Order: sequence, then structure tokens, then C-alpha cells
Amino acid sequence: MMSEKKVLSNNKDFDKVYNRGKRVFDRYVVIFCLKNGLDHERVSCVASKKVGNSVRRNRARRLMRESLRLLNIDLSGYDVVIVAKNSINDKKLAEVKKSMESALKKLKILKENKGGGDGHHKIHRKADQ
Repeated sequence: MMSEKKVLSNNKDFDKVYNRGKRVFDRYVVIFCLKNGLDHERVSCVASKKVGNSVRRNRARRLMRESLRLLNIDLSGYDVVIVAKNSINDKKLAEVKKSMESALKKLKILKENKGGGDGHHKIHRKADQ
């Protein structure tokens, strides 16, 4: 999903998403989103030092990336920055996924890209077991 080409990595691009993009806050994540005019998405998962030491930050990024993968959302045409809040510490994948799903619904991205809902709902039920 997030090959080298599809990762947001330029400081200028981050600033653009932070300053011009929509932002949504949820229990464990903050999601910034901006249309990028490209035919693919660029996604980056970020955890600052407020989240904790390097082990906690890396775990937070892994949880966010895996949640995004499980949600199976088409983000084509968007730059997305997902920022971990320090409340993400010691949370399970299902909790983080639910938080990200809620935030993406608030952004109206999840609703647009459900595509009939079959794939999304199957993955949702499977992850909650």
C-alpha cells in the first residue's frame, strides 16, 4: 500500500497538508488530509516524542499503518498525515483501527470510498474478532 513513491516525505508537502488541509481529531489519532491532484495517495504516519520513547513511537506508527491497511480505503488523490496522540500508548490494534475509522468518516473519505461496502465490512468484522 505505501510504497516509496506513495509516502509523503518532503517538509514542504507536510507543511502544505498541515496548513491547508482538513483536520480531524479522534481519541488516538489526528488526521490531516488535502487533495493532491495526483492519481495516487501519499500517506505518512507520524509519532512525535510526546508519544514516548522510540519503542512506543515505532509501535504507534505500526498500529496506524496496519489499521489503514485493514480499513482498505482508496485514498487516491489525497495527501494524508496521520499523527499519533499520546493516548495511543498501550492500545490494541482494534481500538486504534476504530479511532481511525471514526476520524476518516468525519473527513467523509471513508464514506466516499466504501464502494458498496462489502470489502470494508468484511475486514471490519474480521478485525474485531
